[in-house]
Amino acid sequence: MNKTGCIIVAAGETGEKGSVSPLMQIGSITIIKRIVLTFQQAQVSPIVMVTGYQALEIEQHLADYGVIFIKNETYQYSEKFDSAKIGLDFIKDKCEQVFFTSVTVPMYTADTLQRMIQTDKKLVTPSYQGKAGHPLLIHNSFIPKILAYAGEQGMRGAIQSIGEEKDYLVVEDEGIILEAENMERLDQLLHDHNDHLLHPFLRLSIEKEHLFFNSRAKLLLLLIQETHSVKGACKHMALSYGKAWNMLNEMEEALGYCVVERRQGGSRGGKTNLTLQGKSFLNKYQRYEEDVRQYAVQHFYEVFEEFK
Repeated sequence: MNKTGCIIVAAGETGEKGSVSPLMQIGSITIIKRIVLTFQQAQVSPIVMVTGYQALEIEQHLADYGVIFIKNETYQYSEKFDSAKIGLDFIKDKCEQVFFTSVTVPMYTADTLQRMIQTDKKLVTPSYQGKAGHPLLIHNSFIPKILAYAGEQGMRGAIQSIGEEKDYLVVEDEGIILEAENMERLDQLLHDHNDHLLHPFLRLSIEKEHLFFNSRAKLLLLLIQETHSVKGACKHMALSYGKAWNMLNEMEEALGYCVVERRQGGSRGGKTNLTLQGKSFLNKYQRYEEDVRQYAVQHFYEVFEEFK
């Protein structure tokens, strides 16, 4: 189980009260990419995004960023809290604690996220000059109560129903309270936020005659484990069914063994699972990736001391 994951709600229609397009740009990148990069910089994983309106465009835009997508099929008729529940239900057994945020607040920093994680508290909200902001950090033990909440006050009411006092972390990060609609002030903070985004970012791959495994292939295997279906995995990662099987076939040819086992038909239908060798390979890759990432971050700041 991972330490900290996140849910990003990006399902609402543009033009609704308090809504913005996730694909609107701040500086040279979109709101949604800026948020994802901030969570990645803070080493948060998995990043789960609940989409609805513009789902296909958002998924294609972030196809190479390791994001898991879940579509709220009834986003036109539901509230933001309904999308939050969809994401929380998916992530509840995958990490010890979860950030919850919306695309409406796009410019907090990775330093704020890391400080919230380090508090080791079960319910944490950042605070700037006496004002509470985003994102909210929730321990996974509270998720069942949030999912069970059926009141009319959304996430606010669900959090109150838990009966746990929030810990407010005071930060010097105005971005936690700035809505995306406040473009004038966000533009003023853009230079500082871009400086905060500076970090080493590695793209690892394993190659033979050609590349056959990378972070996208890793996500495919992880989602096959989760859904027991190649089609189900594709649904969560903006990948075509045919391309997924091409990736799997190339992977198996390069490794010399089966990575997935196929079960056809039966009363419960066919299922696709990882083989024991496939699971072992995935676990080794994840361990290798984490070791390399930790070394790269540490060594980066040893070499580039000015960026600490």
